[in-house]
Amino acid sequence: MNSPVKPIRSFVHRQKRLSKSQSCAFTALLSAQNILLSKSLDFKKLFQREASTILEIGFGMGDSLQQQASQNPDNNYLGIEVHRPGIAMLLTQIEKLKLNNIKIIYADAAEVLAHSIPKHSLDLVQIFFPDPWPKTRHHKRRLIQAKFINLLHEKLKPNGKLHLATDWQDYAQHMLKVMENMGNWQNMAGKNQFTPRPSTRPMTKFEQRGHQLGHTIWDLIFSTL
Repeated sequence: MNSPVKPIRSFVHRQKRLSKSQSCAFTALLSAQNILLSKSLDFKKLFQREASTILEIGFGMGDSLQQQASQNPDNNYLGIEVHRPGIAMLLTQIEKLKLNNIKIIYADAAEVLAHSIPKHSLDLVQIFFPDPWPKTRHHKRRLIQAKFINLLHEKLKPNGKLHLATDWQDYAQHMLKVMENMGNWQNMAGKNQFTPRPSTRPMTKFEQRGHQLGHTIWDLIFSTL
């Protein structure tokens, strides 16, 4: 009998050891968010209100998500991440700043999207600086692939937006090619064009460091058709 085909992961657990304070924040504060993934999420119940819902996949240390939630209290923000130190850092900031409009999920984004995010429920999906997997033999691990983009399309509302950003030129071209070939998305900058850096995307320490090293940043914004 053939063994089931294992899904290709777009991430690996390169986990650093959590400090005692990080471990406490991760365990206690994440549990306090009380997000159950055994069934489809009800955003109205989860956030205790109806509002535009923005999903950020792979939020890293949480700089962007925290800044956006602080500056846009009328929006709901949902973050998915597998990097425990980053989750602990963001949870600590959420507690410190008393932010009620961010919820965090510690899980594989593809699994969460497939099983826990309702269809046509998201206003915006953000994926900033995903792992570029630069080696050719690892390109199959890149998150931005047709199958994953189709899944995002299913979860976004009509005219919902997908915002991508990368500092890796080869990955930027890969992203653009994948998106332009889908047929059910509109490039908000025009066909085969990258978007000028939007002011709505916060400047993070990661991006600042990239600029200091001379890296170019490529943004792409597409709307569902």
